[in-house]
Amino acid sequence: MGNKNKTISFRVNEDAFEALRDIAEERDLSLSAVFRDYVDSLITHDGKIRVVPQDQAEAVDSEFPPKVMVPKSFVREHERLELEAKHLRAQLDEHKAYINALRERLDSDDDVEEVIHLDELDDELETNDPLDEQFTIG
Repeated sequence: MGNKNKTISFRVNEDAFEALRDIAEERDLSLSAVFRDYVDSLITHDGKIRVVPQDQAEAVDSEFPPKVMVPKSFVREHERLELEAKHLRAQLDEHKAYINALRERLDSDDDVEEVIHLDELDDELETNDPLDEQFTIG
């Protein structure tokens, strides 16, 4: 069977609720997401999470947010791909503009009186070929 989500409900005072809402807004998360992140951290660290006042937080060994070293080649490849994506987006915008211009031109050319079909043009040339008359042997 799959994991079923369970609901946890509890009450906090209004000041604590407003503080939690502010934390959620700072992180651009919902209140539920803040609690889910906290619960996930609590479970990951086997309940060994401690709250440290912000003025003492800098004295803690680990940095937040954690930093990861990546090779320069990875960074360069990422930047190259971003530039290529930007270029492709620009090309796509140009093609869309061109298509829109063609559609507008087509819509404005509704007053065209004559349509020439190539098959009919070929038939006319075959029946009225002036070269046939000049070289008639008879």
